[in-house]
Amino acid sequence: MLDRLVDAYAPLIGWTGLGIVSVRFLPTSFPYWLGRGLYWIGVPIEIFSLARQTTFDERAQLAPAITIGSLLLGLGLGWLSLQIWQKLQPEPAPPGLKGSLLISSMLGNTGFVGLAIVPFFVSETDLSWAVLYSVTQNVFGTYGLGVIVSSYYGRQGAATNRWWTQFQDLLRVPSLWGFALGSLTRSWQIPNVVETSLHASIWVVIPGAFILMGIRLSQIQGWQSLKLALLPAIVKTIVMPTIVGIAITTMGMRGDPRLGLVLMSGMPCAFAGLILAEEYNLNGNLVASSIIVSTLIFLAMIPVWIYIY
Repeated sequence: MLDRLVDAYAPLIGWTGLGIVSVRFLPTSFPYWLGRGLYWIGVPIEIFSLARQTTFDERAQLAPAITIGSLLLGLGLGWLSLQIWQKLQPEPAPPGLKGSLLISSMLGNTGFVGLAIVPFFVSETDLSWAVLYSVTQNVFGTYGLGVIVSSYYGRQGAATNRWWTQFQDLLRVPSLWGFALGSLTRSWQIPNVVETSLHASIWVVIPGAFILMGIRLSQIQGWQSLKLALLPAIVKTIVMPTIVGIAITTMGMRGDPRLGLVLMSGMPCAFAGLILAEEYNLNGNLVASSIIVSTLIFLAMIPVWIYIY
């Protein structure tokens, strides 16, 4: 198992390290444009390709409902932890910090890390559960509910911050259009070179996300963000998978589908949170800190989930 973890995390360590080291040689505007490129081009293309190429097991149709439930659970737990933390602070938290804590508690790295790690522990026949979890989180969570939360807190204080503003932001999310187009064109035949290029887009998006994380990690000032990051990290990697595991076991689920869903629900905080933070002017330091803290906790928790499930 250790060899599998090393293989899965080698790209994460390598590309993130490159971001940390190279930040001093890059223009100050580079992370901004990298985040924009991932949000508007890279991730939508990846989701379009995933929607076209994945064959879904009929038994796995329950996965989207479980995903949505876990997302709402993470949002609720994040909100509760935020209320408790604010009671202990002398001053109210700024809106950008609130939004960053909520999306970090809710969104897991089901795409970049989840789909790279889960296949090592789940049979290929049951992998569709994990794929559906990842796609649902991207569509409903990251670029659905995540956009609404990010837009709301990123625009607080602005005259244009109304419910229809969040709705307009949601309609403009490129990844939602990517998923819709990918689903509608599944039966279309396109040249193999185009299909292969689309499938290979993941090898551009993943390094780009890791590099962006490395750059943001190198810009963290002090330990305050790391301390606060424990809240969403614990919610995301320990509390959520514990509750999801109990719930789906009660529903009668066993074997690899159960393990896959528990692992996906306990993935570390999403790199997409960095993209949302860049797009909606949230607290990027807290998001980056949550990613690194939750990743370390997740590494320790994988043997626990495998042993239990």
